[in-house]
Amino acid sequence: MARTRREFVRDLGLSAAALPFVLNLPSLGFANQARRKQRIVFMFSPNGIVPKAFWPDEEGPKFTLKESLTPLEPFQSKTLILNGVCDRVRGDGDAHMRGMGCLLTGIELFPGNIQGGSDTPAGWARGHSVDQEIKGHLQKDAATKTRFGSLEFGVMVPDRADTWTRWVYAGANQPVAPVDDPYQMFNKLYGRAKDREALASVLDDLTDDLKKVGGAVSAADKRLLDEHAAFVRAMEKELQEAKASAGHPVPKLEPGVRRDNDEMPRISKAQVDLMVGAFAADFTRVASLQYTNSVGGARMRWVGVDEGHHALSHEPDTNAAAQEKLTKINKWFAEQLAYLAKRLAETPEPGGTGSLLDNTLIVWTNELGKGNSHTLDNIPFVLVGGGLDFKTGRSLKYNRVPHNRLLMSLAHGFGARVKTFGNPNFCGDGPLTGLT
Repeated sequence: MARTRREFVRDLGLSAAALPFVLNLPSLGFANQARRKQRIVFMFSPNGIVPKAFWPDEEGPKFTLKESLTPLEPFQSKTLILNGVCDRVRGDGDAHMRGMGCLLTGIELFPGNIQGGSDTPAGWARGHSVDQEIKGHLQKDAATKTRFGSLEFGVMVPDRADTWTRWVYAGANQPVAPVDDPYQMFNKLYGRAKDREALASVLDDLTDDLKKVGGAVSAADKRLLDEHAAFVRAMEKELQEAKASAGHPVPKLEPGVRRDNDEMPRISKAQVDLMVGAFAADFTRVASLQYTNSVGGARMRWVGVDEGHHALSHEPDTNAAAQEKLTKINKWFAEQLAYLAKRLAETPEPGGTGSLLDNTLIVWTNELGKGNSHTLDNIPFVLVGGGLDFKTGRSLKYNRVPHNRLLMSLAHGFGARVKTFGNPNFCGDGPLTGLT
């Protein structure tokens, strides 16, 4: 008779701290391994894009990546670029606010007292975001339920809560704050530490437990266990040495500017590595990665840009120098996407076939189509990976389709057969066509 999780832990004398490392090993038979594991990552970067340096001229499978997207060349066959997908949601709030708050929810903002740069003040979104819809669907089934359900990562997100800083919603009026300190995320995933400066090794007390498990699992799982333990050790060492922190006070200047602004690349790498580790351990199958915030003003000196991102995005198209700098900024974001795709591609699917990337879809998007016009038309949606079996390696062009239809398609890809998502007025034609 098969042993239960509780009996297995009792018989081997494992501590509770060992459980995250062992209970998802395929050969133990406890984990949700019966079916293919599908995953999704939502990645956000702000302030629109430079269209001429972003959108391919061609439509279909033969297309050339423009300058902003050249980092994706190694993954072009796994990339799907969607032009003409628009945020048609209107109502209270300025375009930055609606762009952020409606991006994953597809529904209007509540009236509120947060005043944007124009239009009426607004509050939080009126509904939940599609990542949380997918999370809820997966968590209802023991075969797809994971320890965390979803993980929300951030990179340089301001320490304040308002419509510009939140895009994930558990429900109406329920924004979810991302964790933008890698130390905090590390501790959430792998244990607690007294403080960042003296991060205690969470594996020291697990050594004996992991040895016990090693004798009860397959050789492939033993390697997986060893690899994950080595990953955690390496992350500990890197975090201790990096001294990268996202916990500084709210800036007095433009939102998003931090005293530790220049640590952004290091924080980004740490968060991506932690996310990939969490996927490999099956801690979650739904994640989001939020870079700064709507109207984010990071100064990307590491790519030769001293000006704040938001200020640059307001410059007219005739300012060639600004256009070049904005292209560099978006190219850097594409590099982060490419690094995430690379890490997923080089990580074998535990207990399955192919790589994590073969079973993960990354959705990179933005709150605006273009910064200086604040348009909500042609919102950038770049999809990378095989998680939902969309037909990749293509550039598609649509005619102002509501982005609600794309959100529906993402939910349907996980088996959540929603009839509408967000504002039903924008869902009448059903899920977005042409993806599969």
